[in-house]
Amino acid sequence: MSSIARFQRLVRYVRPYRTRFIVAIACSGAVAALSGLYAWLVKPVLDGIFIEKNESLLLALPLALLAVSVLKAFFSYGQTYLTSYVGNRVIADIRQALFQHLMRLPVGYHDENTSGRLVSRVVNDVSLMANAVSNVLKDIFQHSLTFLVMLGVIFYQNWKLAALSIVVIPLSVVTMSRMGRRLRTLATKGQERMGDMSNTIQETLSGIRMVKAFKREEAEAQRFAVSNQAFLSTTLKANQVWSIGSSHMEVIGVVGVAVIIWYGGYLVIHDEMTPGAFFSFLTAMFMAFTPIRKLAGSNNLIQQALAAAERVYEVLDLRTEQDQDRGTVECQGIRQGIEFQGVALSYNGQTTAALSGIDLSIHAGEVVALVGSSGSGKSTLVSLLPRFYQPTSGLILLDGTPLESYSLPSLRAQIGIVSQDIVLFDDTVANNIAFGRPGASRQDVERAAEQAYAHDFIAQLPERYATVIGERGVKLSGGQRQRLAIARAILRDPPLLILDEATSALDTESERIVQMALSNLMRNRTTVVIAHRLSTVQNADRIVVLDRGTIAEIGSHEELLRKNGLYRRLHAMQFQDVASA
Repeated sequence: MSSIARFQRLVRYVRPYRTRFIVAIACSGAVAALSGLYAWLVKPVLDGIFIEKNESLLLALPLALLAVSVLKAFFSYGQTYLTSYVGNRVIADIRQALFQHLMRLPVGYHDENTSGRLVSRVVNDVSLMANAVSNVLKDIFQHSLTFLVMLGVIFYQNWKLAALSIVVIPLSVVTMSRMGRRLRTLATKGQERMGDMSNTIQETLSGIRMVKAFKREEAEAQRFAVSNQAFLSTTLKANQVWSIGSSHMEVIGVVGVAVIIWYGGYLVIHDEMTPGAFFSFLTAMFMAFTPIRKLAGSNNLIQQALAAAERVYEVLDLRTEQDQDRGTVECQGIRQGIEFQGVALSYNGQTTAALSGIDLSIHAGEVVALVGSSGSGKSTLVSLLPRFYQPTSGLILLDGTPLESYSLPSLRAQIGIVSQDIVLFDDTVANNIAFGRPGASRQDVERAAEQAYAHDFIAQLPERYATVIGERGVKLSGGQRQRLAIARAILRDPPLLILDEATSALDTESERIVQMALSNLMRNRTTVVIAHRLSTVQNADRIVVLDRGTIAEIGSHEELLRKNGLYRRLHAMQFQDVASA
């Protein structure tokens, strides 16, 4: 996408606020016109008062300058406020659109991109765009119009001298263009370095307990220093380019002024131009050169903003799950069951398939357990049910209908998940439990907590269900966090329940109690249980043993023990039966 196309796309966000923006442009025009009037008034002030000694102008001209000053201040306020208002509203809209788009991107995209880098795009990249919209738009219109007005004054006073003075403009444009290309490249690198730095901060702070436990403070500080130094180096290079370009602009301007003074002085000496006209011309030229310098400074921000916009649009142009969803059938629950037919899945960038040749039927109301060593494909298999990933090959049927035929919202509304990676938010206990069912009554929330055996410890919290539990539930114990996650699933009351190590963080007594609650929850409900501890799945209707992405065995606990296969070996190792293992 070209720079013009990116900028045009950015400007499209201004459309909802075009009335205010048009008024801001009108104010910019008024400021430019009044600035030109300042320069024009120099001639009558010098010629009329100081040379012709016209006493009648002695009062009129200062009053005229005062009136111009008041009017310019009024329009300058209007222009500054309105462009700032429009710019900040536009940036808020872009940031909101980007965040919503990130929420709708597939899980695979989030797996491949760190949260720190995504945060950098939402915060830092959009902030750079804010500089372009709120400040640069103001500068572009105001300084461009001011330059044109001053150019008019210059040509009005003496067109020959004006023609000589504008020779420096092409030199300024070339300098700005070359500087802009280099700054855009450095701005892109700078934002990438900022993303790396944000990711390092996010990882270290989220794992601060481990950092302290392993006495890794200095090592993490050094890791941050590397990304910090990389960002600093890029920033300093950008500043160097900008400083060199600014110096070039300064030299070009001084050369232009020197030529004008020489030729203008010649015209005044030979009575071809009055001193007032010359100083009016010189004032207008100085006032015209200032907008050029300001525009050169704005060019720096523009290049940074265009580099940031490219990264933002790169995300906004990705297809969301909703864009890819072709499902039209509304899922109404599970009546018959789920069937995997020759399902295989390979993650991007990996040569070994995570799943291959999966043929499995899960009947409605059945409890099916998935067991196997780490990396055998258990979590990957259940991730296909809510369509977090699409199979590379094969077919998944729900009640005889391909899974992709169901609309994504209706399909996920039928699924409740309790994961080993407990996700809680820095919010109240009640809101965390009601996360999957917004608007649930307090009675329903408390009933779910009771069934998950969480109500007793919640009642002991400082503000009970209104207690804010901190980021990822840091103020709670592991068992308490797990029980809140189970309460959330109970409140959702889904036809299909996925339990991914749902009792892994509980002590023996709590696990026994929660297992009873889960037994009640799983009754007359299709349930898929992932477990490493085989003691928790012995009562499952069927146990599916996975090995390196394929199904090794299927059967009940007793059947699999009699087969003397992989399940028996796993069982023996867990119960320390070395001879059998």
